[in-house]
Amino acid sequence: MAADLGLGTYRINPKTMALSVALANMDADTAWVDTAPNYLGGLAQELLAPSLFRFPKVAVSSKVGFLSTDAAIAAVHEGILTAEEADAEHCLNPRYVEWQGRRNCAELGKKQLDVMFVHNPEHAEGDLYELLKDTFGAMESLVSEGSIESYGVATWDGFQSGRMRVKELDKVAAEAAGTRKHHLKAIQLPVSLVMSDAFELALEGKGPISEAAELGWQVFASAPLFGGELPELAHKDLTALISPALTIPAACILAVASCPGVTRVLLSASTPSHWLEAYEATIKPTVPVPALRKVFDVLSSD
Repeated sequence: MAADLGLGTYRINPKTMALSVALANMDADTAWVDTAPNYLGGLAQELLAPSLFRFPKVAVSSKVGFLSTDAAIAAVHEGILTAEEADAEHCLNPRYVEWQGRRNCAELGKKQLDVMFVHNPEHAEGDLYELLKDTFGAMESLVSEGSIESYGVATWDGFQSGRMRVKELDKVAAEAAGTRKHHLKAIQLPVSLVMSDAFELALEGKGPISEAAELGWQVFASAPLFGGELPELAHKDLTALISPALTIPAACILAVASCPGVTRVLLSASTPSHWLEAYEATIKPTVPVPALRKVFDVLSSD
């Protein structure tokens, strides 16, 4: 089975938010929306709320880390952050994490979110694992009070740079929770035919995707089309190795959805045609690992 499709809201057209959520709900069994309080200039969660009320069974993930302008002002006003902390624009202070987690629920109109991601922790200075131990402790508190079901780590290059490793994150979460039965259950990272380090490692049963899968975690693949640039970089000979009948964007989506260990592909689709094309790709049989290896052989020779 290929990975499920989920709606990402980082690059989505705000005018089509309601339509995009309705499309994501097309398959109610797998429907998922991923967002963050700083997306769309800080308006993403507010724009999502009416649609999530209309489709209450859609699973939702959000994030803590980056501050929107409104959140920064509110956090300072409520004494959660100092003005200096707010000016940094990224914060994993445990008190702020709990505050922002509850605020995310309120903005989205949800009593509980399915996953709350620590957003790009590689931006933090100092000992990252010591910082994350406190952050994960705050996340465990949010789980205990019922605001979130589980939490994860969303990163752009934290795994690629070596600043984070799945096994260390698992260890830190256990220390924060005081038990091996912690609630760190997901990672989110870019996976595409361009940002392919983790992808290629997964084909060999190695790297963060494989390690997370071994632990039973969800793996969310972000930027599967490399910000929309990938279809221009790919070509029909390449996509023919994936699935000859598909368009270039759909073939690229299917490749990511076929990556061993990836459980969900996040796509910012603002039109019905784009969403349906991607959805139809993900319900096709997965591309065999040898074929995916051949795709990367072709890419490396171009």
